[in-house]
Amino acid sequence: MYAIIQTGGKQYRVEEGQIIKVEKLDVEEGSNVEFNDVLMVSTDDDLKVGKPLVEGAKVIGKVIEQGKDKKIIVFKYKPKKRYRKKMGHRQPYTKVLIEKIEA
Repeated sequence: MYAIIQTGGKQYRVEEGQIIKVEKLDVEEGSNVEFNDVLMVSTDDDLKVGKPLVEGAKVIGKVIEQGKDKKIIVFKYKPKKRYRKKMGHRQPYTKVLIEKIEA
């Protein structure tokens, strides 16, 4: 059984017991989080596709960790103009363990 959920402007294919990294959610570590934007649910013999969402479906997960990804370097420059700008960025994320898919 798997589901496709939407959170943080992105879509994720999730299964029970899977750990995913999503855009930062405003919840504490150890608490439960509920994803109500379920686009599709697949069981062994059935496939439910929402228009745009599947009614009554939700995915329940547990927040494992709040953290930051590796640093990426953003380097801007204009040739022949002596303009150079070097910046770094670390994207915050939330690591979630998918516990239950309800359809």
